[in-house]
Amino acid sequence: MPSLYLGARRIDYAVVRGTSRRYTYIRFRPDMTLEVILPRGRVVNVEKALRDRSVWLQAEYEKFSKIRDVLADDSVMYDGKLLKVVFSQSPGDSLVSDLTKGEVVVHTSERKRFRELVRRWFLKESSAYAVRKVAEMAPRLGVRPSKVDVREMGKWGYCTRSGRLSFSWQLIALPEKLREYVVLHELTHLREFNHSSAFKRKLAAFCPDFREREKELNFVTPYNRLAPPG
Repeated sequence: MPSLYLGARRIDYAVVRGTSRRYTYIRFRPDMTLEVILPRGRVVNVEKALRDRSVWLQAEYEKFSKIRDVLADDSVMYDGKLLKVVFSQSPGDSLVSDLTKGEVVVHTSERKRFRELVRRWFLKESSAYAVRKVAEMAPRLGVRPSKVDVREMGKWGYCTRSGRLSFSWQLIALPEKLREYVVLHELTHLREFNHSSAFKRKLAAFCPDFREREKELNFVTPYNRLAPPG
């Protein structure tokens, strides 16, 4: 795989041919390698294109390399912020978050119970957020979902043809603008049940920067890696 250097850092990249006739797109993948998407039917000097965007690439790398897992052994992401996990061995199971201190205190006799306690906490918080946000945004889009729930799933969000909206229990880990994007994405499916150009136009009407939010979402790594919104 070819590579380039950002300072002393070596970055591998892959070159693919896209559908656009005019533009070259460059983006970081979740594994921090680059993907260079070339315009259809045009010859492009890839190395020059990368050199010309070296300042932008450095800034993008620094931004995305700071994003960490939703759930790690010593931290948990909540509202886009990483909270330090403090364990306190004691009988029973409880979890107390202190957002002002930026920490979560976990009282448990078994450290392996940590993830289950976080899951319970997130289920409650994500459910409250999803129900409230859907109720707020649905009238603006002129739609009415048949049901809203939060559960274990392989995507951040999902919409069925019957109008049921489901969201990941980890939704509350995301910063507000990304949580909102997931909700808007699924609500838009109630008007356009696909990912066509028409869907994107409708989504852009309510979320003009949806492409940027979608890109940021790709660099959040959930516990048991999830797919993008459906």
